Amino acid sequence: MATRIEFSQHGGPQALNVVEFTPADPADGEVQIENRAIGINYIDTYIRSGLYPVPRLPSGLGTEAAGVVVKIGRGVEHLKPGDRVVYAQAALGAYSTIHNAPADKVVTLPKSISYEQAAASFLKGLTVYYLLYMTYHVKPGEVILFHAAAGGVGRIACQWAKALGVKLIGTVGSAQKAEQAKKDGAWATINYQEENIAERVAALTNGEKVNVVYDSVGKATWTASLDSLRPLGLMVSFGNSSGPVTGIDIGILNQKGGLYVTRPSLGHYLKTHAQLQRAANELFSLIASGAISVDVPAEQRFPLHEAVRAHQALESRKTVGSSLLIP
Repeated sequence: MATRIEFSQHGGPQALNVVEFTPADPADGEVQIENRAIGINYIDTYIRSGLYPVPRLPSGLGTEAAGVVVKIGRGVEHLKPGDRVVYAQAALGAYSTIHNAPADKVVTLPKSISYEQAAASFLKGLTVYYLLYMTYHVKPGEVILFHAAAGGVGRIACQWAKALGVKLIGTVGSAQKAEQAKKDGAWATINYQEENIAERVAALTNGEKVNVVYDSVGKATWTASLDSLRPLGLMVSFGNSSGPVTGIDIGILNQKGGLYVTRPSLGHYLKTHAQLQRAANELFSLIASGAISVDVPAEQRFPLHEAVRAHQALESRKTVGSSLLIP
């Protein structure tokens, strides 16, 4: 028997339940993985709450984990039982001791990267990769604005931007988080609880503002993000932690300088296993070199059966960086 987290109705963290199940054998093109560390991502809360509804209930949760391959389905050639691996973008159900994942979403984990490091960084790191290289290709010396700079994606973005010589202005919600973002490599920080974001961006850039804003916050920062952009700038909206952006008057983009807006996701950019492997190699190289640190504090490592508490901590905005579930 195996253990997983399920929810039978959408709702708050208390909707999550611990259940026992018998794992099915992997289907063609799948591998069965014994998870050793499971990544917690903010999108998991959207799915649990119903912001992103699931096709049927009850449903598993989570798409990211690291572990060991125990079985392979027909047609799988690049993996074998015993391989250390990490995956993201799998079918819901990674909050589990054992999970079947599409082999084309799974990559081999170098010995230099621990299971915990991998699960804490894979989905978030791949997100930073497509944001900085593909949605908009940042350049050394360029100033960019990145919201939620002390969050799981934000901390990796701060470190990655610094490694690329990019000047990242990070928004945060407290002095403690500002200090963390600075340690991670942010060029400057803005405490949105105390400062006007657009005014601070203008001051930090001598009135020039920025070519690109990366915004995972959504509703609360929509206007400030647009006001921080230069004419013809790009607004990258890739999350909704404060609620979704709705009811947009598209004419505002013209009024604020002929701006561009995109709503990307990982699946639009890393479609093939070769693309996934290329991004993973870049991420693993930076982690192995020490340019990116993804160590998770003890208080943000939760036993699998305490998924409710993990989601409560995440949504309270008290966490810094990545959190994990440990089977």
